[in-house]
Amino acid sequence: MLNFIGDIFSAIGSAYSELNAVYKFIITMLGIFTFHHAFYTILGIFFTRKFKPTQNHHKYAILIPARNESNVIGNLIDSIHYQDYPSDKLTIFVIADNCTDNTAEIAREYGAVCYERHNDKERTKGFALQYLFERIEEDYGIDSFEGYFIFDSDNLLNRDYITRMNEAFDSGLKIITSYRNTKNFDENWIASTYALHWLRSIRLNHRARSVLRLATNIQGTGFLFANELVKDGWHYTSLTEDRAFTADAVAHGYQISYNDAAMFYDEQPTSIKVALRQRIRWSKGHLLAFVETGWALFKNIFVGNCYKDKTKKTKFTKEAFIEAIRSRWASFDTLAQLVPRNIIKLFAWLVVAVFVQACFCYTTGIDGKLLFRSNNTFATILQTIFGKIPFDIAPGFKAFFCMIFLSFFWNAIGRINYHFKNMLYAVYVFIAERKKIIKMPFYKKVLYTFTWPVFDAIGRWTMYAALFMKVEWKPIPHTSKISIHDIGANIEHNIEHNIEGQNTDASSEETDT
Repeated sequence: MLNFIGDIFSAIGSAYSELNAVYKFIITMLGIFTFHHAFYTILGIFFTRKFKPTQNHHKYAILIPARNESNVIGNLIDSIHYQDYPSDKLTIFVIADNCTDNTAEIAREYGAVCYERHNDKERTKGFALQYLFERIEEDYGIDSFEGYFIFDSDNLLNRDYITRMNEAFDSGLKIITSYRNTKNFDENWIASTYALHWLRSIRLNHRARSVLRLATNIQGTGFLFANELVKDGWHYTSLTEDRAFTADAVAHGYQISYNDAAMFYDEQPTSIKVALRQRIRWSKGHLLAFVETGWALFKNIFVGNCYKDKTKKTKFTKEAFIEAIRSRWASFDTLAQLVPRNIIKLFAWLVVAVFVQACFCYTTGIDGKLLFRSNNTFATILQTIFGKIPFDIAPGFKAFFCMIFLSFFWNAIGRINYHFKNMLYAVYVFIAERKKIIKMPFYKKVLYTFTWPVFDAIGRWTMYAALFMKVEWKPIPHTSKISIHDIGANIEHNIEHNIEGQNTDASSEETDT
């Protein structure tokens, strides 16, 4: 029996060179989807899109899906009433979706138009929004409002939030997202990983894409879009309606811009159980959005907007040429976000780099492979500390299993090296956004820098799990009583603290001089 298995291993191992070439080709092709990210990162350090003030006050509907949100819904509506935007141009709609508490009652007390929905079979946020748009169409008409905001019940808006978003909308943009800050940033390390993720997205994705007039990604809440996008209703009812909405809008040729001046606050999970549940849902929704819209985005790269009316002839102009390039690149860029690269890479790695290479070593043995290959910084440090530890093993099953061990060991060192490098993003965010985030002790910033890589690690593993799991939408509990007035006082204190620190430094410099 062992001889038979050995013959199979030998046969598989004989194809290692060819299969390894295919593996490297796959990795190279996947790299095409990320080669532009370094440019985005650099551009985002220095630039973001800005919008001119306007006296045109557009009419908006503010939509708030809520399930058992009695703890927070009042503070959100209060922050909307606190806006410096004309109140007669705003109508607040709440959809109390399968609520078992008094969310609807509180929403009405605070002046919102509240509809109640009871359908426990269709439970996603997308279904709640679909029902709400149907009610708005019946009672008001979709065209009664020029644009629609979507917020989660735990959000809070800066006083000038709608004014700033209105400036972007008045410039002609159809979809705009905004600055997502965190009201419970320092509550614990789990909340901090989310907070850093949203700020990283701003710096690495939103700012650059908005400057280049491309399409950034909608992230669940805090965005505005024109009524034309829902003239036929809301159709995004999957586990992650934001990803589906983003992909579909880009496939139809829309820009999705970002407004750095419009800031709102979000509450992040503080329980690892809740975080894992949410991340698995995100991962499943990511895969579904790729399946649903990936092909349309891929076609757009080569043939232009595949939803465009081909019967209408368009004149060839410089503007049309530039728009064609912009639209195709935006389709590629959005597709690049949806392609499940980690799953493809994992499968190729397990098959070729682990199993087939182990079969190859069964035949040839292991000749001088080092335990700490110096192909990254962390491995070089380990090799410096422990020295070169070579493996010389004769052909056979021992070489087969040892090669499997080495493959996983090298991969683990590579992941650790990646996560240490990833900590630099946290340092960058804490420095770049120091005036906007809530005040917290320095030791917490250090702690959160070290725990931050857990966010990406969880995202990787939940993506693997979501491929095989049946995932159902479940609400995320929100309990924070923080109001926009509390945050305002905290941020003002933070700014004053920074100014005092700068003045102290300046005084010290004068004394030294």
